[in-house]
Amino acid sequence: MGQINETAAAFFDACETGQGWDGCAQYCTPDASFAAQSEAIGDLTDLRSYAEWMKGTLMILPGATYDLKSWAIDEGRSSVLAYAVFNGTHTGEGGPVPPTGKSVSSDYVYDMRFEGDKIAHMTKIWHSGVALQQLGWA
Repeated sequence: MGQINETAAAFFDACETGQGWDGCAQYCTPDASFAAQSEAIGDLTDLRSYAEWMKGTLMILPGATYDLKSWAIDEGRSSVLAYAVFNGTHTGEGGPVPPTGKSVSSDYVYDMRFEGDKIAHMTKIWHSGVALQQLGWA
């Protein structure tokens, strides 16, 4: 249990602080997959792309933070769940519109599935429509 917990925690922090694939790869299988039923990221299918998307997001929302609310380990299913709230303000360049100065506070869950001691698949549960509206992007 300890190894997947430590790996998941390190990955979660690396991803949520915008370290991109360079900062996340060591915690994942090289071909780790990704899924989300979310308008903004539903077309992403690999964890590398998602980690890079997060890196770009944090350039648009500099200073963004996460507030980890809950953490669960399911050793029998080799899974770790993280529930957090992402908070940020659109002040950086590069978004779908010029900086709006609007803020977002968005709930999300990561379901990290392991093969051995590496993340092989992650599903993100997130209602991006609400987040995009809060930022003034939709």
